[in-house]
Amino acid sequence: MILPRLMLPIRRQRGFTLIELMIVIGIMAILATAALPFRELVIQREKEIELRAALRQIRTAIDAYKQASDDGRIAKKADQSGYPPRLEELVMGVPDAKSPEKKNIYFLRRLPRDPMFVELDIAGMGVITPTVDTWGKRSYESPPDSPKEGDDVYDVYSLSEVKGLNGVPYKEW
Repeated sequence: MILPRLMLPIRRQRGFTLIELMIVIGIMAILATAALPFRELVIQREKEIELRAALRQIRTAIDAYKQASDDGRIAKKADQSGYPPRLEELVMGVPDAKSPEKKNIYFLRRLPRDPMFVELDIAGMGVITPTVDTWGKRSYESPPDSPKEGDDVYDVYSLSEVKGLNGVPYKEW
């Protein structure tokens, strides 16, 4: 038997209405807006971890250089402190005074870059600051509260004026 068209069940088309799609897009926009500050916090925290690691690595290398100097493995004059005269010495190496072959002693494979250093791109020139210039250097003779460069490198610090998540400026880490 053939049923009239009106008696057949109505088939609904499947899919979303325009209102449902707009609501979903609105919810997604709210969630994305809420996640942006969290993303910036995560990025800053990662940079801080990188800064701590870089400072630890350079300071350990400076201390190893001083220890090698005190042990007589690095030749120095009587008026020198025993700290490296430049940061590059840690990477380039220095001759081992106790080695008959005069092999070099290396303290770092590469000098890490300060992750908090902000590169100034003047007129789109794309100039990249050398890694050694991204760090502030303190000589053995300068006081800790006002570090100055001198004849040697006793310590390094970040040149950034920004405060960390802990409230302490990066240059004081």
